[in-house]
Amino acid sequence: MSIHAEVTGNGATALMFVHGWLGSGRWWDAQRDAFAETHTIVQIDLAGHGASGRERTYGSVEAYAEDIKAVLERVECPRVVLVGHSMSGSNVVEASLHLERVAAIVLVDTLKNLDQVPVPAEIEGMLALYRRDFRAAIENVVPKFLFAPTTPPEIVARLTREFLAVTGDYAASLLEPFYRYDVREPARQVRVPVRAINSDLHPTDVAANQRWFSNYAMRLMPGVGHYPMLEQPATFNDHLRGVLDELAG
Repeated sequence: MSIHAEVTGNGATALMFVHGWLGSGRWWDAQRDAFAETHTIVQIDLAGHGASGRERTYGSVEAYAEDIKAVLERVECPRVVLVGHSMSGSNVVEASLHLERVAAIVLVDTLKNLDQVPVPAEIEGMLALYRRDFRAAIENVVPKFLFAPTTPPEIVARLTREFLAVTGDYAASLLEPFYRYDVREPARQVRVPVRAINSDLHPTDVAANQRWFSNYAMRLMPGVGHYPMLEQPATFNDHLRGVLDELAG
């Protein structure tokens, strides 16, 4: 399996940015530009995404975590902060358990309530919709859950175009591992600080997450959808900088 990643910047701490469903490392270009002077920046394309290989026939969170681990084995930084968006919240949690250099995890609009477990029937219904009529799902159903009224139209257009570049069967196969993985017990094993930067599109249960993560706190970005790093990159970068400053101090 060929895994594509770009490493830029300069710093003892590596920020590894891991995109969500149907994304790529390109989703983090604004963060690369903001932090490359002080940090080593790693932008990965997970297997099946972006410029990475598509040979894997059935994915898993553990396999995505191996993608992350394989790339970081080539990055010579003593300290790593894993930043995971959406489905990659689980991916970075799993990866952190197998990487000694991880100093912190930053979750971006994901894993908002670990007390809630997806219902299998709901998962099957959603994936079946993608497989049956992916275009209709992306154009008429998904926006209700991913975009806020304030999400810039150009971001909606860009993401819609990127989503529809694959088939519904393929898209469902990439997302299914996220819903099949119970992140709660791995969360109990995490011993590094976990910080979240979340939108207010859907609520976050901070107290629930603090029951599973030993060190969890959340920063809220109001008025954005599921893609805060794309919708309001400057504000997102301010929050990320605040998290990094807190963890460094």
